[in-house]
Amino acid sequence: MRQPPVGGAGLALAVFSALTFATSGTFARSLINAGWSAEALVIARVGLAALVVALPAVLALRGRWSVLRRNLASIGVFGLLGVALAQVCFFNAVRYLPVGVALMLEYLGIVVVVGWMWLAHGQRPRRLTVAGSVAALAGLFLVLDLAGAGRLDPVGVLWGLGAAIGLAGYFVLAGRVDPNLPSVVMASGGMAVGAAVLLLLGLVGVLPLRASFGDVDFAGQRTSWLVPVAGLVLVAAVIAYLSGIAAARILGARLASFVGLTEVMFAVLIAWLALHELPTLVQLLGGALIVAGVALVRLDEPRETPAATSEQEPVLAADR
Repeated sequence: MRQPPVGGAGLALAVFSALTFATSGTFARSLINAGWSAEALVIARVGLAALVVALPAVLALRGRWSVLRRNLASIGVFGLLGVALAQVCFFNAVRYLPVGVALMLEYLGIVVVVGWMWLAHGQRPRRLTVAGSVAALAGLFLVLDLAGAGRLDPVGVLWGLGAAIGLAGYFVLAGRVDPNLPSVVMASGGMAVGAAVLLLLGLVGVLPLRASFGDVDFAGQRTSWLVPVAGLVLVAAVIAYLSGIAAARILGARLASFVGLTEVMFAVLIAWLALHELPTLVQLLGGALIVAGVALVRLDEPRETPAATSEQEPVLAADR
């Protein structure tokens, strides 16, 4: 029997990763409607996921504990910004906005990275990056649909833009990761830090921690709260992260991140099927412009060398 090409396997894994990441908003919506706070959702999702992938992380570090020690600060900042902030803002955005629209806003984080690298590091964007940024901002204007019937709740929009800032931090930190630090360790450590900090802030009363342990409405059915929680942890976190990491090992972070843009399409489709949520035609056009703009920005990035792609943390989907 002919073996599938390695590139084909990597592409399949990248699409599968985007699909599983895209389920997070739909799983979260059922719990939010049942009274869960966004902070409690993030703690459950990333805290339990960190425990599940802890063993693979430990195995990946065999004999290299010094690598972990010298990267503790980077993992901590990654957990605070790329995990805790991005996910809390995204799930709060889902409270007010359709899942697909919330994700469209979060993906603007890639454009935020362009502005940050220009202002903070003097890396002036090239023409293709400028074109992509303009397309993404035009898409944002259409997604907001300020004059149409699909006008969005401004509170949700602010949360969505906060998620974009968290995602920008994710990309900046992922791009600077120590090449000797295994990606699964970065993911597990970041999730553990994010969950621990949110739990501590919740216990001292700074953040709201609310959870309901009765039945919830999910995809038009009454079911146990354990079903969407298990989906958030196992499907939208563990499986999504591990398949994304495997895809990036095969394809490289750059190509894997391009394929990851399909998460927006999958999120809209899943929310439509499970929640009967569908953005307006104007908002869908805006989302297409945002995805196209992000793709142009990605296309304009310097190409990776094989050595650089073998160990770097992959650029995964938005709401991690």
